Amino acid sequence: MSGERLIVIGGVAAGMSAASKAKRVNRDLDVVVYEKSGFVSYGSCGLPYYIAGVVRDHNDLIARTPAEFARQGIAVHVHHEVTEIDPVRQMVRVVNLENNQERSEPYDQLVIATGGRPAVPRDLPGKDLPGVFVMRTVEDGIAIREWLQNQWPQRVVIAGAGYIGMECAESFLSLGLEVTIIGRPPQVLRNFDPEMARLVQEELESKRARLSLGNPLIAIEGDTRVRQVVTEQGTFEADLVLLALGVVPNSALAQATGVVTGVKGAIVTDAQMRTNLPNIYAAGDCAEAYHRVTGKGAYIPLGTTANKQGRVAGANAAGGQTTFEGVVGTAVTKVCDIHAARTGLTEKEAREMGYQVSAVQIKAPTRAHYYPGNSTLHVRLLVDTSSGKLLGSQVVGREGVARRIDVLATALHQGWTVENLARLDLAYAPPFAPVWDPLLVAANVALKD
Repeated sequence: MSGERLIVIGGVAAGMSAASKAKRVNRDLDVVVYEKSGFVSYGSCGLPYYIAGVVRDHNDLIARTPAEFARQGIAVHVHHEVTEIDPVRQMVRVVNLENNQERSEPYDQLVIATGGRPAVPRDLPGKDLPGVFVMRTVEDGIAIREWLQNQWPQRVVIAGAGYIGMECAESFLSLGLEVTIIGRPPQVLRNFDPEMARLVQEELESKRARLSLGNPLIAIEGDTRVRQVVTEQGTFEADLVLLALGVVPNSALAQATGVVTGVKGAIVTDAQMRTNLPNIYAAGDCAEAYHRVTGKGAYIPLGTTANKQGRVAGANAAGGQTTFEGVVGTAVTKVCDIHAARTGLTEKEAREMGYQVSAVQIKAPTRAHYYPGNSTLHVRLLVDTSSGKLLGSQVVGREGVARRIDVLATALHQGWTVENLARLDLAYAPPFAPVWDPLLVAANVALKD
């Protein structure tokens, strides 16, 4: 593929992983990246900690700059938006957002890594008022932090109770602000079972956050700045509003090109991250991911998945032969002093897909009962009653959560049964775990052993 050109649309997790891997696979490949925002290769998951001041400088979130990529032989153009793809002529139309100049650029291979966008209704009244924010890009984080420093808000309303909403709630609470969380679903973290989500809600309420769930957002009102949020169940005063209503695939460009989309409008690819169009790949939050539990496409917008998919897309676009083996939907979040993690399917998801589900939930100590600092860990296992296979799990507690969910994710990745889990030889020492680890306790309860 000597002398060929790869164009990557999008320069965050998937895009820069694709560009970097492609260049390593084929040093002679001309690699060009176009990114709409002013930053590339950054950790958007760190933005809540930036607005809280835990991360002091937004530059600390950036893994590598355009100049560093240039030294690797990758041309990165920030503030450049690809507005059109011509798959027949193999050309893209690019707009320089700084001077509004347009040009066409040829490609031999193309990776679409346009990511996701905040799921904000286009017709939401007041969404553009000063003091109303989303949290997706570095620029979003900078804007929120500047508002906090310059406007001194006291009352924050967060619309949405997913990962971003929960993590930002912690950040605002740590700054001493009054926090109200509203949401259409009747629980926080809707991709958890209600029994486990309730533990997170109790933690927030113990920190004096106000929750109004099962309460859809209707409008945002204000004058020269935001003043209040209107919901079906009343009005909440606000000096700052964060719209954390979820993420949807930023796939409009791909759809206009003729790329096939699937779940929630995410781009459909094969295991090599190829789309239905020749020489066009897709990766990251704009694309589906193969779910190893269900064997179907799913939309799970996470940085871990984006990086892996980007790496596969870049390798194959450069002439390599590699596959993306799929995900099981593993995630973990910290909400004040409690940690919550999940992997696989929730009980609701499993039943909707036709599984016969047995749900087991236990609580067990995180350490030997006599060792100082012991706390309670809640473990929930979901098992297919016909095969004994694990379908999913959630873990909530104050320590040891991430370690346990990774064990369960490994089990799901390998298609284990609950009996396989029960036989694991897990580490034991009083400071780290009881002699019967909570995972083994949960597995034995599920086996009725």
